[in-house]
Amino acid sequence: MSGPLSGIRIIELQSIGPGPFCGMMLADMGAEVIRIDRAANVPPPDSDSPPPLDILARSRRSIGVDLKHPDGVATVLRLVESADGLIEGFRPGVTERLGLGPDECLAANPRLVYGRMTGWGQEGPLAHAAGHDINYIALAGALHGIGRRGDAPVPPLNLVGDFGGGGMLLAFGMACGLLHARTTGEGQVVDAAMVDGAAVLMSMFHSMAAMGFWSEERGTNLLDTGAHFYEVYECADGEYVSIGSIEPQFYAELLRLSGLDEVDLAPQMSRADWPANKEKVAEVIRRRTRAEWCEIMEGTDVCFAPVLSLSEAPTHPHLAARNTFVEVDGLTQPAPAPRFSATPSGEPAPPVHPGSSTVEILTELGLDPAEIESLRASGAVS
Repeated sequence: MSGPLSGIRIIELQSIGPGPFCGMMLADMGAEVIRIDRAANVPPPDSDSPPPLDILARSRRSIGVDLKHPDGVATVLRLVESADGLIEGFRPGVTERLGLGPDECLAANPRLVYGRMTGWGQEGPLAHAAGHDINYIALAGALHGIGRRGDAPVPPLNLVGDFGGGGMLLAFGMACGLLHARTTGEGQVVDAAMVDGAAVLMSMFHSMAAMGFWSEERGTNLLDTGAHFYEVYECADGEYVSIGSIEPQFYAELLRLSGLDEVDLAPQMSRADWPANKEKVAEVIRRRTRAEWCEIMEGTDVCFAPVLSLSEAPTHPHLAARNTFVEVDGLTQPAPAPRFSATPSGEPAPPVHPGSSTVEILTELGLDPAEIESLRASGAVS
């Protein structure tokens, strides 16, 4: 693909969730990402199964390698020699035991940026414990603040830990490391931990708490559904709309267009009155359907948007005009982001079967057909 990272080669050791998301982001920006898939996952040559529908695996080539076979490890190290970066998502110490840790890889290529994606980080009392997004954001203080007053915290899908605080953090770290390596010729290790990333995402809320603007009582604050003007409301048809009329001029527009200016509402910033105000706003919003409210408020300064489902979002006129979603081989998916004026990204390539480019990649490494067949026969590659 074209893009600002065109000419960069990344080796991706197959993992789940945030690791592939990081690989997707780098590939979306034009990097050549070669995914090292497990040899056992490579389908037989006569398989007629369709390629996977995993959007996170788009725009990669794949080579099937047995990382427990010494010749498989040697093959990966040969790839590392000509790579700019490597990303892995195993527990701490796993790649070291495989012989593909930072020491071995940086010895093979001192300019390499070695990216590590874990939940708890490479060090600390919990470094070797199992966990998932919900655990990392819980420990980082992010989960506690998400939910309604009097209710339990609500996990925000796995967006905060796995993707925002994980894969995206590693992609940013890789870009920083690659820039440093291009400038100095020096590679390094990037330790991206989801618990660290989730903590960083909470920076503004730490500031608000320090300034006395944030209560630890869930659902009572400006941005956590405490305020009647920053909330999701149900419409007459059971659909929902979002309202974020924080600034006075936007709040005034909300009151005018909704008819709330004729309702007995307490002053906007009277926190004690927010619950009562919310009931009154909810009653007004329930009088019309979502489509009717869109007709009245969409595109105004109310700070309004309908709450759309996964299937609805790609067809919204604004997102369609911006080509926020693209269709690749019949699969609708988010387009690469962000956008660049001088080095735009190309259209993503569809996901491929594990090992679909094994022979091609080994040939590019300089192996002849006999060497490739020897590796295949030994089980080192597939």
